[in-house]
Amino acid sequence: MWTEEIVAGRPAWRHIPSGVVFREVPGGTFRMGLSEAELAAVRAIERSGGVEDSLEPFFVGAGVAQPVREVRVEPFLIARHPMTVAQVQHWLPEYEDDYADADSGTARIEDDLDDLLEAMPFRLPSEAEWEYAARAGTTTLTFRGDGKPGEDQLLDDFGNEQRTAAAENAFGLAAMGSANEICADVWIPGFVGAPADARPRTGDGLRAVRGGAADLYPWQGCDEWLLLLAATRYEHAQFTAVRPVAPLPPCN
Repeated sequence: MWTEEIVAGRPAWRHIPSGVVFREVPGGTFRMGLSEAELAAVRAIERSGGVEDSLEPFFVGAGVAQPVREVRVEPFLIARHPMTVAQVQHWLPEYEDDYADADSGTARIEDDLDDLLEAMPFRLPSEAEWEYAARAGTTTLTFRGDGKPGEDQLLDDFGNEQRTAAAENAFGLAAMGSANEICADVWIPGFVGAPADARPRTGDGLRAVRGGAADLYPWQGCDEWLLLLAATRYEHAQFTAVRPVAPLPPCN
């Protein structure tokens, strides 16, 4: 079911039936949430005139990604990029996508989400796993630093291997933050009482979502770049992308 190979110069695991490529994310601890340093970085972008609208709503709502806390994460596999239309069709042959221009584009799933999750032998990442993977050892707004992320950081189609490889972070993951990606956690504003490990918070209601800057492309000047930040989180509302997670394959 699995084959180990080198993809873009890095070790990877390919799920043979579906073609989904996974990267191994090492275990460790990290500071999860929107830190004061990150808030200061956004303020600096605002002072420099790099914003289109008032960011006051962003600062008022910062508490949904706080308090910052240390989280312990065990090693896991996560898909190199969100699942494509072709990959979803492996499990749901009748699946049609209203948003992608090609089978290599990110699949944005609506009514078929429950069917996909039931059919796949994988699970959704917890919010902690997602943010840990997105940060890839960094503590800045995005893995590229504290500068204002631009449309050049968006990646929505994976038919061009050179472009996909150039977009990877230190863990070999591409497009973290481009599409909104659903997590296993139920939506709860803020992290008060959240576990110190990477377990998802469960319960009734809609799930938490990360990313989404490409879902609003072409940008309309409403500071959509904020959706590329590693700590940005919100409640699932409509369509969503899926970046599955799997346990490490057994050693041969």
